Amino acid sequence: MKTLGEKIKSIRKINKLNQTEFSSIIGVSQGTLSELEKDKYKPSLETVIALKLNFDVDLDWLLLEGEVSSNNGLYRVKIDDLESNLISRFRKLNVGDKQEIEGIVNLKLKRYKEN
Repeated sequence: MKTLGEKIKSIRKINKLNQTEFSSIIGVSQGTLSELEKDKYKPSLETVIALKLNFDVDLDWLLLEGEVSSNNGLYRVKIDDLESNLISRFRKLNVGDKQEIEGIVNLKLKRYKEN
């Protein structure tokens, strides 16, 4: 289970940004970012909003400890870090690429059914 600081650092690493670039985008100093990544203190509301707006971060994943629970009123689904990262990256693809990924998943599922 990742800490809040580890999650912030993973957002930066996934986007291939150094601390100076990333801190500039989210509106904090490089030193503040370093402290956030080390879990020395929690980010401000403004920083959390900047992460959401600039990197489309799932706030449940970012702010809640453990697995993320999502509730659309009909059922509850638990999502771990791997699934959350896959969903976040999937959302950035164009429709054609999303359909291609869906085809790959369907092929994998078909193989499991045959065994």
